[in-house]
Amino acid sequence: MTVSINKAINTQEVAVKEKHARTCILGTHHEKGAQTFWSVVNRLPLSGNAVLCWKFCHVFHKLLRDGHSNVLKDSVRYKNELSDMSRMWGHLSEGYGQLCSIYLKLLRTKMEFHTKNPRFPGNLQMSDRQLDEAGESDVNNFFQLTVEMFDYLECELNLFQTVFSSLDMSRSVSVTAAGQCRLAPLIQVILDCSHLYDYTVKLLFKLHSCLPADTLQGHRDRFLEQFRKLKDLFYRSSNLQYFKRLIQIPQLPENPPNFLRASALSEHISPVVVIPAEASSPDSEPITDLVEMETASQSLFDNKFDDIFGSSLSSDPFNFNSQNGMNKDDKDRLIEQLYGEIRTLKEELESFKAENERRTLQLRGRISELEAELAEQRHLKQQALDESEFLRTELEELKKQREDTEKAQRSLTEIERRAQANEQRYSKLKEKYSELVQNHADLLRKNADVTKQVTVARQAQGDVEREKKELEDSFQRVSEQAQRKSQEQAEVLEMLKQELAASKQELQVLQGTLESSTQVGAEQSTRIADLEQERDSLSRAAERYGEEIAALQAELQQLQDTLSSEKESSKKELETLQTQLQDKESMEQMLQQRLAKEQFALLQGSAREAERMVQDALSRLEDPAHISCTGSADYLLSRTLAASECTERLQDAHRKYLSNHTDVSSLLPCVALFAHLISDTILQGSATSHMAPVEPADRLLEMCKQCGSEAMSYLSSLQDLDSVEGADCAAVTSCLGRISAIGEELRPRGLDVEQEELGDLVDKEMAATSAAIETAAARIEEMLSKARAGDTGVKLEVNERILGSCTGLMQAIQVLVLASKDLQREIVESGRGAASPKEFYAKNSRWTEGLISASKAVGWGATVMVDAADLVVQGKGKFEELMVCSHEIAASTAQLVAASKVKADKDSANLAKLQQASRGVNQATAGVVASTKSGKSQIEEKDSMDFSSMTLTQIKRQEMDSQVRVLELENQLQKERQKLGELRKKHYELAGVAEGWEEDATD
Repeated sequence: MTVSINKAINTQEVAVKEKHARTCILGTHHEKGAQTFWSVVNRLPLSGNAVLCWKFCHVFHKLLRDGHSNVLKDSVRYKNELSDMSRMWGHLSEGYGQLCSIYLKLLRTKMEFHTKNPRFPGNLQMSDRQLDEAGESDVNNFFQLTVEMFDYLECELNLFQTVFSSLDMSRSVSVTAAGQCRLAPLIQVILDCSHLYDYTVKLLFKLHSCLPADTLQGHRDRFLEQFRKLKDLFYRSSNLQYFKRLIQIPQLPENPPNFLRASALSEHISPVVVIPAEASSPDSEPITDLVEMETASQSLFDNKFDDIFGSSLSSDPFNFNSQNGMNKDDKDRLIEQLYGEIRTLKEELESFKAENERRTLQLRGRISELEAELAEQRHLKQQALDESEFLRTELEELKKQREDTEKAQRSLTEIERRAQANEQRYSKLKEKYSELVQNHADLLRKNADVTKQVTVARQAQGDVEREKKELEDSFQRVSEQAQRKSQEQAEVLEMLKQELAASKQELQVLQGTLESSTQVGAEQSTRIADLEQERDSLSRAAERYGEEIAALQAELQQLQDTLSSEKESSKKELETLQTQLQDKESMEQMLQQRLAKEQFALLQGSAREAERMVQDALSRLEDPAHISCTGSADYLLSRTLAASECTERLQDAHRKYLSNHTDVSSLLPCVALFAHLISDTILQGSATSHMAPVEPADRLLEMCKQCGSEAMSYLSSLQDLDSVEGADCAAVTSCLGRISAIGEELRPRGLDVEQEELGDLVDKEMAATSAAIETAAARIEEMLSKARAGDTGVKLEVNERILGSCTGLMQAIQVLVLASKDLQREIVESGRGAASPKEFYAKNSRWTEGLISASKAVGWGATVMVDAADLVVQGKGKFEELMVCSHEIAASTAQLVAASKVKADKDSANLAKLQQASRGVNQATAGVVASTKSGKSQIEEKDSMDFSSMTLTQIKRQEMDSQVRVLELENQLQKERQKLGELRKKHYELAGVAEGWEEDATD
């Protein structure tokens, strides 16, 4: 077992192996306890390694569930160590720190639950009959048991949620070793939660059949919160791959049970956790345990056979080797002995048969239960199949919608991509077109320049031709003139020859000029031809470019048309998708608004009911019947503290609601509890003021009213949508603080007596009480003797009955005082140790003061009652005064019993005697009240009116007088109630002065 514990609890972040845990469980059954387990665990460094502590918690949880019943008894002594370890790990916020802290708290809660409720086994498996027996057929026990189960289940759910919060659910953590290490303990948690949920439902139905629904509102709210958490956690756990092969997790119903309808209990189906056979079997189970069990059973059978038939050695009566030495009497005796043993064996056989039949019946009943569970499991399986089919259908629809959305997204992306490509292509074509237009313009300008140059060249050629023609005409004219002059002027031949030579020179120059002009004309003609060829080529290029531009323009127009059509289609699709998206967003927004309105309507209803509750508490302050209610300052302080804590929780819940208007699950319970605690504080403050001095009482009452008005103002602001964000309960917190301060002033400060004198004062007061009771008994005997001597008839009978009941009451009080002295002596002797009784009284001064006050009240009540009885016997007193004195004595004796019971041992015999004496005083008090009422009725019957001689007018007159008397008495009753309240306040004030309260306040 030690090896298995060390193997199960180690520092490796892997799940605990089932075979090691199973060996630890079997070890607790073998040694009938957990001594070995704790001896090994105490040597482990649990406070130094979080993984080691986490696996220890897992193994210890298994032992508490499936181990021997003595595991709990052996582990209770380590409860404080677990608490200290939980606080230590709680300071570590990462890793396994918080997990270990919460798991240790859960284990401590489990041990406390089983310690308080020993009928519950560790695995929580109980039948309905056993559950009823656990509550002992008492509704108070069922109420308390339900609260403890709520606390237990709350710890389980906290661990569940913390483990899930520590995991990264975006990855398959359940298939990793680290994830399985964290998830493995949740199997034990699921087993506990299923039983706790089932028992809680059954107990709540039982409580609703016995108690009003309003009383159990808190139980229902707490169950609803835990139901939602448990349902969510079961659903999330069932989807993890790790749990699917180890455990079959049940699913809770869609809606929680309706506890207000008793027939809904028949609709409740207990959740059953199924562990498959392959999961529950250990990894490698050794068979040595089975062999040992078989050997032990065989040895047990042999021993039993030897006990019945004797040993098989020489002392065996069936050893016939010594038979010859026996006489006849020994044989007869042996035969009779054997017959007796045969009869005994027959009786045991019959008992075995009866036990066999009983077990057979039990097994048949168990078979019936298992068949019912099987039918239930089939029903749950069918429900799961239907739900799975429904979820599969929804999943297919969601997949279709997702595919449609993806197709639409892809088409939109493709359209955008194509549009972008067309835009790029269009921009490129536009640039190409601009370049072609620019080239075309350049070519046109170049063509214009060439044409201009050709025109200039043609003009120059025409000028050259004109000059040539003019020169030819001039030469022809000059030749004609020369011939004419040669013929006509022969005489001037020499001059003409000179002129001719000059003319030849000019002609040569002109011929040179003409040749040069001709050459220039030829060059220009060649240049013109080249320009014309270039112009033709440019024209052809321009035509070609024009054709390309036309083709490009046609392609561009086609692309523009395609782009515009695609843009229109994509725009339409985009508008359709945007419309669908807007519809979905508007629908989602509408649903969010509707949810917020419904949540706010719930908040309004809760705040309205809470406001009515506070208003009811304020209205009770003015009720005359409330004046008789009194309370203590200590209880007021406890109520004020609870209200202050609830106010802080309400403020946190209000901030959470402001951050998310669709979630009021945490705010509604706080509002209801806030109204309840504020109302309780107001009423307790008013009750405390009735017994307080005048000035603090007025301040306390005024502060209670102010607290109620501030609370109503805060609750009314929660009902308005405009003012809910600015609602603040700081004023209520301030009022509660002032009420708490006044309550602190009104707390009793103790008697004005030296601590050393308390012991003597106790003895004196008890002796004075005994003396007062003996004096009262003697006076009653004296009054009874006088009555018998002086009264006759009905009056004597009434007086004897009243005085006899008073005598019985005095005797009962004497017995009570003696029992109280014995119990007090036992308390002092058991509690003082080596100290003296006076030191014990001084150490427990508050208890001693209560004891002194109670004994004073008993003695004073006995004296006042004797005086009242004396006046009644003389005919001068009132029967009501005697009954009031009886009630006062009963209250004083109850105070004395309570004061004596505070420090007494619950198993003390003297305490039992004191309680028996207290019941005797109550019975005697009831006898006094009954005899007083009987005597009063006899006297009133004797003094009844005689209507025989009265006329109608006289009867009418007396009826009017009676009505007047009734009104007067009602007025007097109201005044007397007010006077009673003032007297109680004055009594409280005087008691405070006597005990030194005012001095403490002035100091």
